[in-house]
Amino acid sequence: MNDILARILARKREEVAQLKRDHTPASLTQRCEKQGAPRGFAAALRQKADAGQPAVIAEIKRASPSKGLIRPDFDPAWIATEYERGGAACLSILTDEDYFQGSIDHFVAARNAVALPAIRKDFIIDELQVLESRAIGADCILLIAAALPVARLVALHKTARDLGMDVLIEVHDRSELTAVLQARLGSGLMIGINNRNLRTFETRLETTLDLLPWMPAGHEVITESGIGTPADVRRMTGAGVHRFLVGESLMRQPNPGVALKRLLVA
Repeated sequence: MNDILARILARKREEVAQLKRDHTPASLTQRCEKQGAPRGFAAALRQKADAGQPAVIAEIKRASPSKGLIRPDFDPAWIATEYERGGAACLSILTDEDYFQGSIDHFVAARNAVALPAIRKDFIIDELQVLESRAIGADCILLIAAALPVARLVALHKTARDLGMDVLIEVHDRSELTAVLQARLGSGLMIGINNRNLRTFETRLETTLDLLPWMPAGHEVITESGIGTPADVRRMTGAGVHRFLVGESLMRQPNPGVALKRLLVA
């Protein structure tokens, strides 16, 4: 199997080693303290969903390992502004450099251009990355179950919550969901079901639908990847899913914000 995730994580461990050479927990904590309060990522999604509207996390992504360059004319601040105009509840901003051509500079530029909460989309495996995320203004981080032993997931979740950030925990099969639920992280978790297999990058919307019966009440489900048409949105809302993470289908359009408006047409 062409295990893309394994290659990404090997590179991420190298990046974390460099991060530890460049920064200390104390130096990053000082930067965290200079940030304003997190904007409330989960609350922004909940507000839209409670109003009966699709709550979209609109993603700012230049490239991907499977598709290569997605958007050559890449202006994170402009894209963020258009997403805000288009009705996004939140932003997702890629910061992985080697595989997604993202950067921390993209994150800062996009978040500073709007009032929307933003998640740092990266492969978080160490507490120092969590501190770095808050230090650059992240309102939420992503924790990927496939990338983390349960003990690591619990520790990183606690670090983020102690810093006031929300956490999106991503799963893509039943075993990962079971492990997350058994970790006893509390009620009201944001659980993203990724329709894209991170090991093969195959995408199928049925992944979300297949896992819904195993999701206990009280958690907030976000369907991720593969949402490209209003029919896809209707299919998910009909199944009771009202939160979406959408990226590639929007990023390929001339104006991502206009494309988001079209996606949200009932």
